[in-house]
Amino acid sequence: MSEDQAKQQKEAWFTLSGDVNSDMVHRVFEAVAEMAEDGLETAHVLVQSNGGYVSDGLCLYNFLANSPVDFVMYNGGAVASIAVILFLSGTRRYASETARFMIHKSHATASPGSRPDALNIIVEGLRADDARTESILRKHIELTPEQWGIHQYGDLHLNARDAKNAGLVNDVVDFAPPKGARLRNI
Repeated sequence: MSEDQAKQQKEAWFTLSGDVNSDMVHRVFEAVAEMAEDGLETAHVLVQSNGGYVSDGLCLYNFLANSPVDFVMYNGGAVASIAVILFLSGTRRYASETARFMIHKSHATASPGSRPDALNIIVEGLRADDARTESILRKHIELTPEQWGIHQYGDLHLNARDAKNAGLVNDVVDFAPPKGARLRNI
């Protein structure tokens, strides 16, 4: 067996798209279980997601960051909201030149006529979610004071070059599985 063939058997290429929710968590759990059983060492994953639920994103971040498989993440289009946290679980991260990232604080919609105690519970939950996600962001990326200011009150958009400057990606590189590699959707 050639060195290239041996390397290909220890790495594989995947796509992961859609909302970050309990369905995605289940799909990722199943896929990583198969990867581990197959003895896979490195998984290259193209992520395409506009976000979803904070708790599901945090679960995926913690699971993938501590998996026996080394995850290399790619953004070929858009990775936004809690999907950015999932993306940060990769030990190496890349983005296509035309890719974008969007980071913002948590938000929720209260039911019309909500009482103050119910609104307080929502606010406490949002603050807790923001503290958890911001600690992960600060662990992995370095934003300018101006960017943190935008993040504080609105949506912070980063193109691939901005993401590289912030350390969100290692380099601006396309997701490009080698010819003959099997591509699987998670």
